[in-house]
Formats: sequence, structure tokens, C-alpha cells
Amino acid sequence: LSRRLVRLHCENMSFFARVMAHKKTVTLGVLTLSAVIAVAIAVPIATNTGPDSDIPPQVNQLYGRTVLDEVPLIDGHNDLPWNLYNFERNRINGFDLNSDLKAHPVWGPSTSSHTDIPRLREGKVGAQFWVAYVSCGNQYKDAVERTLEQIDVIKRIVRKYPEHMQYVTSTEGIMEAFRAGKIGSLIAVEGGHSMDSRLAVLRMYYELGVRYMTLTHSCNTPWADASPIDNQANAVLRNVTVWGRNVVWEMNRLGMLIDLSHVSHGVMLDVLEHTKAPVIFSHSSSHAVFQHHRNVQDDVLQKVVQNKGIVMVNFYTGFIGGKSINNVLTHLNYIKSITGPDHIGLGGDFDGVDDTPVGLDDVSKYPDLFDLLADGTYTNGTTFTPWTREDLRKLAGENLLRVFGEVERVRDSMVDVEPYEDLIPYQDFVEAGVAEQPCMSDMDIHKA
Repeated sequence: LSRRLVRLHCENMSFFARVMAHKKTVTLGVLTLSAVIAVAIAVPIATNTGPDSDIPPQVNQLYGRTVLDEVPLIDGHNDLPWNLYNFERNRINGFDLNSDLKAHPVWGPSTSSHTDIPRLREGKVGAQFWVAYVSCGNQYKDAVERTLEQIDVIKRIVRKYPEHMQYVTSTEGIMEAFRAGKIGSLIAVEGGHSMDSRLAVLRMYYELGVRYMTLTHSCNTPWADASPIDNQANAVLRNVTVWGRNVVWEMNRLGMLIDLSHVSHGVMLDVLEHTKAPVIFSHSSSHAVFQHHRNVQDDVLQKVVQNKGIVMVNFYTGFIGGKSINNVLTHLNYIKSITGPDHIGLGGDFDGVDDTPVGLDDVSKYPDLFDLLADGTYTNGTTFTPWTREDLRKLAGENLLRVFGEVERVRDSMVDVEPYEDLIPYQDFVEAGVAEQPCMSDMDIHKA
């Protein structure tokens, strides 16, 4: 049946037929002849497909979700390790990720639990950045130790399920895992506070397998501003300090992806000016669509194109401005209209948020998103320009692989560059208002 015929039918359904469309079963004996004809024309519509439905309308099955069998779906941000800490205190020997966690007495009731191996498989996830996140409350205290614990639990959970997951650190590793039918599992650090303003710690994270670091979380570091500062009246903006550029360049030298989600608008612009490699936004959406400081403004999107980077769209309802999969579609379509199809990806933020959109409830729902994009249809029946097969391949993983590959190329070109080793100056701590932090035992070094 043509999509247009189905939509025409939807627009002209009688009130009675609309009511019947919400019923899972219909007794033909009570239908009028016209209703029978209507059902014969469009049987697949006998479900709720309103704006908040998690059941897509009849969609184009020619290539939507099938793209995910051709290229790895690479999600930029999943906070499962944070939930392993919250719910299990990282004690995973008796924990079964290869089970239905929706039925688990602790994980099941949580609105922040969206991930387990069965759902990852159903969602056709090909590779995942697992996030080693620790709270801003750990800054200047035990952020490094806690981050090491989170890196440890990521490695352990991946090692526990070798038939499903494969630890990888490179573009080639992602593709090897995909060809083997496994979920390529990468490590990310969320928040520059985790490196404690020490380039040596950053280097050791890379040695441990970390392949991107978000420059800030929701708190400023002594060398970079976080996005909440953009909403603060009369705030003194430091953007990225002169020393902070060393972090950018050392990440370039190492081959570590620079993640600009969570940073201020000024930091985005500063980094895009000074980086030698493409950047990522691991879980951010469009500021023009929904004005939240966590989202990316159009001037930055245009510079991301020049940088050859990527914005991986976040699904959190508080950042996308609504509770439907349609809101995610709107962000994807808008960003694509600014950047084209080469600079966009997906970073759902699953297990790190407590409210996901209807239709993208958990990691199992990615195929539905790709079906809708291929069909060019919102769940309420309105339309947009369908994404081509090539567009969807890029969205799924090809764009991230290109960016990651270029970061690796820049690393290789800097093989003769010595490590950046300048100490952060004391003045950066003063301007950040943390110069008298009692937990920093070597502050005297920075005063020298």
C-alpha cells in the first residue's frame, strides 16, 4: 500500500473508526461495511500512532532498520557503568547483564535503567562508548581514584560476556567486532575533572583504553567552563584557559577524541579554533530546536562542518524539549539541514537519564528510529524528506568511524611531538575560585 493512501485514510477516518483504531482486536460483526473497507485498506493502522506512541505507523521496510546489518550502529554515550556503581557498587560477579533487567527487583523499577544485553541485541547496537563517569562532587578529592574504578568495571563487564561484547580501542577494532557479531565496547571519560588538571593522568587514561574525554561535565574545571555558565547572569567567562589548550593538543597527540558535550558555548568555539583534529559531541542536540545550554548552537554546528566533526544527538526529554520520538526526529532533521548528513550521529545517554522519549524508551528501539527516518514519517502521520540509505549508514556509524579515523591519522602525524608537560598555573586555580582547596596537596608546585 502506498504511504500516501494510508495517510489519506488516516485523515478521513470517522470518529468511530478512530476509536476502533485504538483497539488491539476488533469484532468484524459490529463493523459497518465502510469500516470493513477502511480496515481492508489499512490494516496496519489498528494501533495508536499518536505523537506519544511508541508504536511507529506503517513504515518503509525496504531499508530502514536493515542498514544496521550493514554498518555498526555506534552509540556515543551510555551510562550503564554508573548504574553498575549505583545499584551494585561495581560488584558484578553475581550480576547478570545477559538477562531481562526490566524484571530485576532493583533495576526494573528504576526509570534510569535502559540497557541489558538482550535489549542491546534487539536494538542492533554494533558498538558502544561505555562511560566512566564520576560526580562533580569528587572534583579536587578522589575523582581520579573513582574514575579508575569505573574504567575497571567497564573492562570487567565486557570481559564477562565475550560471546556478546568485545573490548576495542580503534576504528579497526570496531569493525573487527562488528564482523564477529559482537558489540564493540569502548571506554570514555565524562568530565575533565576526572584528570585533576594533570596531563600525566590524561596519558594514563589513554594507556588504559580511554578513547574520548568530555572536557567538562556540569561543573567548571580550573581550565574550562561548563555549559551552565551560559545561563548565569554576569558570569566571568574564561572559556578554555591558555593552559587548557595543552589538554586539547595532548588529546590530539594521543589520538583521544575530544568531546564537547557539556561545555560552554565559548569553550566549543575555543576548542574548534585550536584543535588539530575533528571533535565529537557525544550526546548533544540542537539549541535552535530547544534552547537549553546543553545543546549546540547553529554557529557551532557550522564550525563542526569546517572541523569535519560530528554531533551525536541526545535522547533525554529535558534536552530535546518533549517526550516523543518525534522530538528526536526533529533534532536529527534540523541538524542535518545545517550540517548535511556527514556530521551527525546518535548518543542516546541511556542509563544516565531518568526520562526517555516514548518510542525510544531503551536501547532496543533504535531500529524503529531508522524505520521512521527511512519512511520520512513522524508517528502522528506528518512527513519530512526521507533519509536515504547512504544518509542512514552515515548516521549509524560511518560518520563516527570517519572522525575517529581522522583522529588516529592526526595522532600518527604527531608521533615525533613530545608529550605536553606544562603544569597548570596557580592563576588558573585563583580565577576558578579554588586556590585554597585543602584536598590538593601539591598546590605549592603550581605557585612556583
